[in-house]
Amino acid sequence: MSDITMIRAAADRLKGHARRTPLLSSPFLDEIAGRRVFVKPECLQHTGSFKYRGGRSALSALDGETRAKGVLAYSSGNHAQGVAKAAAEYGVPAVIIMPADAPKLKIDNTRALGAEVVLYDRENGESREAVGEALKAERGLTLVKPFDEPLVIAGQGTCGLEIAEQAREEGIETGDVLVCCGGGGFTAGVAMALEADAPGFRVRPVEPEGFDDVTRSLESGQRESNARASGNICDAILTPAPGEITFPIMQRLCGPGIAVSEDECLRAMGVAFQRLKLVAEPGGAAALAGALYHGDEIEGDTVICTISGGNVDAQVFRRALATLDDAP
Repeated sequence: MSDITMIRAAADRLKGHARRTPLLSSPFLDEIAGRRVFVKPECLQHTGSFKYRGGRSALSALDGETRAKGVLAYSSGNHAQGVAKAAAEYGVPAVIIMPADAPKLKIDNTRALGAEVVLYDRENGESREAVGEALKAERGLTLVKPFDEPLVIAGQGTCGLEIAEQAREEGIETGDVLVCCGGGGFTAGVAMALEADAPGFRVRPVEPEGFDDVTRSLESGQRESNARASGNICDAILTPAPGEITFPIMQRLCGPGIAVSEDECLRAMGVAFQRLKLVAEPGGAAALAGALYHGDEIEGDTVICTISGGNVDAQVFRRALATLDDAP
C-alpha cells in the first residue's frame, strides 16, 4: 500500500529525471474565479503529463533482471507515453495497449518513444485487461498499471510534495486543491503528500459529467461504475470505476468531487492558452474548469488546481481556441 514514505522514496528516485513544474497564477484567472487561482502545470512534465512521474517511479523500483524483460501498460495515451519514455531511458522493451479511439497524437507519440502499440476496441467492450494478461503471460512482461499500483501512486504523489513546498513559498496554508481524476492514482498520491506536508489543504477530484464515478463513489461510500466507457472529449480521465487501492485513500482524505462539462473544459483550455501560455488537453483542463466555473462548490479565497496533461490533437485544440471568440 502506498504511503508518504513511498512517495518520498519515489521523489528521491525521480531527482534529476522528472521536472519540478512551477506554480503559476494570473489576475485574469482570479477575476473569472472570484478568488486566487494557482495552477500546477503538469502539461510541462516530460511526455506532456504527470504520468511520467508514475511510470519512472515504477520502473526505477524494479530489479534490473525483471526490468530487462520489458514492461506492459494499458492507457488511452498519457500513462502510455510516461511508461514508454521511462522504458526507453532504461533501454528495455515496452508494450502499450491503447484504445483504437485514443487521440492519434497520443498513439503516434507512444510509438515514437520506441514502444510497441497494441490497439483494442474500447467502444465495443473489448477488455484491455484480457489483452494485457495474454501478452504478459506470453512474453514475461511486468505490468505497470495506470493508477491502481502503489509505485505509480507514489510517483504521482511527488507532485503533491511540490505543491506543498510551492504553496508555502507563496504563503498559502489552506484551500482546496483540485485534481483531474480518472482512476484516482494522481488524486490519491497528491492527497497523501498534502496530508503529510500541507494538512491545511483539501484535495477535490474533478471529473467529466457522465463519467463522475469517483464523485458518486465518495457520496455513496462504495465504488461506483460509469455506464459508458467512452464518448467524452476528456479521454485521459475516462475510467470504468475508482481503483481498489485508490478509492479507500480518496475516501479518507478527499472532499466532495466536482463534475465539469465538455464545454467548460474547452473554455478552460482556451483560457489556459490565452492567460498562462499553456497547452492543455480536455481531461487535463478539468480541474481548471472546476476552479473557474464551479466557484460555488469551492471554499476559501484560494484554490490550487492541476493541469494534468497537454497532449491534444490540433482539431480539438482549435475548438478550445474558438471559445475565446465568444468570451466577454
